[in-house]
Amino acid sequence: MCGIAGIIGPVRDSELTLQAMLLKQQHRGPDAMQHQIWPGKAALGHNRLSIIDLHAAANQPMTSANGRYSIVFNGEIYNYLELKQELQSQYRFTTSSDTEVLLAAFEIWGIEPMLPKLNGMFAIAIWDNQTETFWGVRDRFGVKPFYYLRQNEAFFFASEPTTLFAAGLPQLPNERVWAAYFATGSYGQPNETFWRGIEQLPAGHLIKISHDQITIKSWYSFVNEIVTLQAQPDPNWEETYQSLLYDTVKLRFRSDVPVGFNLSGGLDSSTLLALVDSVFPKNTDIEAFTFITGDDRYDELPWVEKMVALTGHHLNVCKLNAPDIPELAAKMCRHQMEPYGGFPTLAYSTIFKQARQMGVIVLLDGQGMDEAWAGYDYYTNQTGNLVQGIAGSPVRPEVLDQDFLTKAESFSYPKPFADPVQNLQYRDIFYTKIPRALRFNDRVSMMYSTELREPFLDYRLVQLAFAQPVEMKIRDGQRKWMLRQMVKNKLGDALALAPKRPLQTPQREWLAGPLAEWAGEQIRQFSELPWANKTAVLQSWENYKSGNNDNSFYIWQWINAAGILKP
Repeated sequence: MCGIAGIIGPVRDSELTLQAMLLKQQHRGPDAMQHQIWPGKAALGHNRLSIIDLHAAANQPMTSANGRYSIVFNGEIYNYLELKQELQSQYRFTTSSDTEVLLAAFEIWGIEPMLPKLNGMFAIAIWDNQTETFWGVRDRFGVKPFYYLRQNEAFFFASEPTTLFAAGLPQLPNERVWAAYFATGSYGQPNETFWRGIEQLPAGHLIKISHDQITIKSWYSFVNEIVTLQAQPDPNWEETYQSLLYDTVKLRFRSDVPVGFNLSGGLDSSTLLALVDSVFPKNTDIEAFTFITGDDRYDELPWVEKMVALTGHHLNVCKLNAPDIPELAAKMCRHQMEPYGGFPTLAYSTIFKQARQMGVIVLLDGQGMDEAWAGYDYYTNQTGNLVQGIAGSPVRPEVLDQDFLTKAESFSYPKPFADPVQNLQYRDIFYTKIPRALRFNDRVSMMYSTELREPFLDYRLVQLAFAQPVEMKIRDGQRKWMLRQMVKNKLGDALALAPKRPLQTPQREWLAGPLAEWAGEQIRQFSELPWANKTAVLQSWENYKSGNNDNSFYIWQWINAAGILKP
């Protein structure tokens, strides 16, 4: 996992500009920082976090033997060894890297035939110096980011919005997206960001630039894949799925640096632990990590300890302390530069900090099972109305300027399936839950120069689970029904049948208690923004401190916005 950046088109001082961009995102890849310039045409840059083939020969940008193609790449191609086997009769490899496998695949197969063969997480940029053509690609579910901005005759791209700001590009809030965030809690559409002019390439899409002609198109059709699976169902799909579970974990342990994994007390983490233990039964050196806050009402440590006790893995317990939050939140705002998920995201970051200090550079977690197997509570009401899990409305748009709020757009999500549960799943995978979780997680892990891998977002697993009828996912009121049946033998009923527990922290209590002074100052700063009604904001804060604090989401929105948009 790394950082990529580049400029396509004529830009004055393109080398200095690119160097400034790379320095800004150096935390994404502290092991090497290199670039390649084609004056007046293109510039590619790369920050490397060395994971596979640690030699300098595997650094990027990497150029083909004939000098025609150059590539920068962020992510991992987990099946690179299998692809290399296919390609080696037509290509002479000089490194052991997955980057060179990508370069060879592009040169021999071409971009569109190559992409469906890739099993991985990736943001790829390729420059063809002969035809002066650029391609940018993002993986199927958007695990790896690809941000871009067009200005004058140039196209800038990078792994983070802040990298684009370092190029001297404008840092102006996208008021439409901010308004929707405050009005509804939305984080924007798949191509949007919270910054004006900065877009993201949607998951499963590619962009082609050739002689000022820009084309953006989908290269991955999830809907078509599901239709095909449902038209030709596998009679042994349960066995196939269980086999894939083992394969996806095994693939994600391909690394030349230490690999560990994250645990909470839920079914998905329990499944991940059981799989790691089955795939590597004698390897007790694989470190496990979990976070706590010291509050027994929220911490899942007893569940995690119960799981880990069944294995020989060492558990690292990472604690989020209330006094650490002001400094940590400020740091997180600088790295996220868009709203993020509150204290749980801060608590999650303690895992990556400790892992990095221990030299564990790669971590796995259990993201993706709820979306693939219909695990959230609102999947059972089939109305599409989110159950927030808190009392009252989670947002307070009434404290904002009404002209500003009119900029908020209501989203109408596609419904490509006949089944309403599948349409909710589709929305969560491509529009709501997964996109925002992946953005949070990418920047949290990269903040500490670590790589996060998501085995349960292997496209084969997601497609096969998604394609199953609703009675395989929800039965007798129990969500993720078939998944629970499949893992009962390994986990036992207590873990396999345990109800879903939201990942929570004492955010609500800490904001009104030990962090009230800090929170109050952040809210005062938020109230100074031109969008806010200062009197209404400050009165709402006083009401919160006085006990009207069943919901802290809107308080966090204001604090978060203040950290990003300080007036």
